Amino acid sequence: MIQLKQDSDGYVRMSRHFPAKTTISITFSDGTQAEFSCRRMNEIYDEALAAYRLGNNLDAKGFDRLAKNIHRRNAVDYVPVQSGMMP
Repeated sequence: MIQLKQDSDGYVRMSRHFPAKTTISITFSDGTQAEFSCRRMNEIYDEALAAYRLGNNLDAKGFDRLAKNIHRRNAVDYVPVQSGMMP
């Protein structure tokens, strides 16, 4: 089981996908806890990544094709979560 803690801004640190068969326990800033499947958290991560790429005019692979400098990693490190999310 992986344990994550929500920060005061409503995010948990998740910079990559976790193994799909693992369980994640999140402790929210209000003190409640919830368990999620890694498959669900990976979906939430993918949604946050898509929103980041859309907001920064990046393509589906995370590249700005018009930029002169190509950064190695255009991804998210923090994923928004809330205590009422469906596990």
